[in-house]
Amino acid sequence: MEAVGALLRFFSYLFHGLLALFLLAVSGLALASGTPSLRLDMLPWKGATLTLVVFFSALLALIALVLALRRKLRALFFLWALAVPVLLFKGYIFSGYRFVPGEARWAACLLLASLIALGGAWSQLWRPRRRRY
Repeated sequence: MEAVGALLRFFSYLFHGLLALFLLAVSGLALASGTPSLRLDMLPWKGATLTLVVFFSALLALIALVLALRRKLRALFFLWALAVPVLLFKGYIFSGYRFVPGEARWAACLLLASLIALGGAWSQLWRPRRRRY
């Protein structure tokens, strides 16, 4: 059972690390271009607010990931991991978002991966701390 938890934690760290780096790069490029032109219709924000929210939440996610890897403030990483599927569900399913052909399958895979990663974030909450002698 410990091996399953370790695999879930590894997947969660990898998924959220790559997601945060991608979001940081995309929003950083939008900010650096001078015209925040991100269009992520599944998220509730628009324009410059969207770019800033994505940039700073990606920074927070990376900080939470590093802290979770160091076994400190693990709840912060769990909260980030919980926010991702909630925003995806809300944006893709419970809003007026319209899929282009082929996008629904990508969205379903992203939702499934975020739920699996949420399981890994949950399991890292209960992992015992290392003892220092």
